[in-house]
Order: sequence, then structure tokens, then C-alpha cells
Amino acid sequence: MKIKNSVIWAMLFMAVIASGQSPYISVTAEKGDGVYSLLRKQGVDPYETFDDFIALNHENLRDSIHLYEGRTYFMPSTDSIPVVEDLKEAKPKSENAISYPIFGNKYAEVTTKSSKLKGTVYYLISGHGGPDPGAMTKFGNVYISEDEYAYDITLRLARELIAHGALVYVIIRDEDDGIRDDRILEMDKDEVAFPDKTIPLNQVARLKQRVDIVNELHKKHSGQFQRLIVTHVDSRSKGQNIDVFFYHHAESKNGKKLAENIHSTFAKKYRKYQPNRTYSGTFVDRTSLYLVKKTHPAMTFIEIGNIKNKKDQKRILEPDNRQALAKWISEGVISDFEEGEIGPIR
Repeated sequence: MKIKNSVIWAMLFMAVIASGQSPYISVTAEKGDGVYSLLRKQGVDPYETFDDFIALNHENLRDSIHLYEGRTYFMPSTDSIPVVEDLKEAKPKSENAISYPIFGNKYAEVTTKSSKLKGTVYYLISGHGGPDPGAMTKFGNVYISEDEYAYDITLRLARELIAHGALVYVIIRDEDDGIRDDRILEMDKDEVAFPDKTIPLNQVARLKQRVDIVNELHKKHSGQFQRLIVTHVDSRSKGQNIDVFFYHHAESKNGKKLAENIHSTFAKKYRKYQPNRTYSGTFVDRTSLYLVKKTHPAMTFIEIGNIKNKKDQKRILEPDNRQALAKWISEGVISDFEEGEIGPIR
């Protein structure tokens, strides 16, 4: 059974060390390693064992979450850790594993984790795309753009929600990108709007297209629990470091609750993994935004960070961080659904 309580992990760890009988494998972090990549190298599922790893090694981590190059870290007991298989060659083993090509070869196969979101419908929109790359900045000798990183996080979120039983519509989609484990995501302009509509060049036409698609699908799924999540990356001055923050419709009780639940999840994660800093992300109403104002499902609009700020760039450039963002958002989504609807308003 997987142990999640860090205090118990620490007590067990000290006990086995004192007895001279350690079931833990020690590994050395190399340049460029993150927690997820280190776990992945050892052939274990990084998403299932992340919390256990942090609990075992919390005194040897920078900001309670980052590795130090050249230091030794302990892996949780392999007796209870699921082995990661190469998804490029994987084939469905049972009715609980389904392949979704949009996630790319490596991540196409999605195994059911639970039925917590059974009966729900989620619409996911990543900002910009097609002829509009969104916010851009130069990183080293190359340019990076908002649409590519928002899309990667959105795909990772979609995969998490599907694994818990949700029906998910990825509204802005790039069939040949998939989930990418690169720091620099190559820019292109071949994104389309669900199912295969060309994205207009005109900004208002682009936004209206997305609104029309979501509202038509919302009508199709009338009577079901439906939510919309829009993901963007902000652009501000280079010196402005911002935390993840959320918008919702001023008159949408359920939209506010969704934003609040995800925001609360982020606050808890920061307290756990970065106790030495304060999470300053907010959730506020901003009905003036076109998508917030015009779409019918209860929704939240997420700004991931400032693409021009070096600290915020780490949040989006590192694939492990993009996965963590998706995981945390999904946990907030699950919490929101488990609390249920608040009245009939949006």
C-alpha cells in the first residue's frame, strides 16, 4: 500500500537506517535532473511516487522540491512502486486502458485511475494558437510562445481528467504535437479548433469561434455536470514574478467555486512543497474577458505565469513542472466536482 503521510515516511526511514537494514536505493542527481525525471530514470511511475520521494528527501531539497546536482537521494521501496512501461510500444491490456493519439505516442495510452469524474464533461481551451502564438519572448537564441506551453499543460490536464472518468473536449488541438517532454517547444501554426476548423486570423473571430464551439457542445450535453477551463500564459515586464492566478464570471457561483477549489489546491501544494515562500495567486471575477463573458458552462480562466520572467519561465519550461501544474489543477477539479453544484446559475 502506498504511504502518503510524510511523518510516517520519515519515521520508517529513520528506523531502518538505525537498524542498518535499508530497503532504499540511493541515486545521484545529475545536471538537469528534476524529481520527476530522476524517478523516471529509475523505472518507477513519477506521478504515483512523487509525494513519497519528497517525504524521504525533504531535508536534501532546495525550496522543498528541487534537486541539488551531485547529491544522493533515496528512492522509496521498490516493493510497492508500480513500474513504468514504455508507452511507445504499449498496447491496451484491459478495458481500463484506452489509447488517445492526440497525446502523442509516449502518452497515448491512458489507464483509468478512478471513476471520481464519471458523468462529467470538461471543455479545455489553451490560449491563442493557429495564426496567433500569443505572448512571445526570446529564450537564449530561440523564441518561445504562449500557445505551445498552454497547449502542453492543457493536454496533460486532459489526460489526468480522462484517467478519472471525465469526458474531455480539447477545443484547440494540434494533432502532431502530443505531450512533449522538451524544455523548448517548437513553434508552429497548424493548430485547429475542434473538431478540425481553421482558426481565423482576426482576434474577435477566433474568440467567437471558440465560444460557439463550447456553447454548442454545452447544449448537446444539457443536464450533465459541465465545466470549461481556459489556460493562458501572461506577458508582463521581465522583473515581475507572478504566481498562478484565476478568473471567473462575476455572476457565476459555480465558476467562482471551481476557481476557488483549484486556487485552494495550489495554496496547499505551495505550503507543502515550498513552505519558505508565500503563494500569492488570486481568484477574482473578470467578466470583461470575451470567453468568460460569452461561454455558457461554469468556467475558470487560468494564467500560468509571466513568460518573460526568469522564475516563471522555470514553471513552464520544465516538463516536470508542467505536469505538476496539470496534476494540481486536476486535483482542484476533482474537489470541485465532489462538492457538487451551487444552485442553477451557470
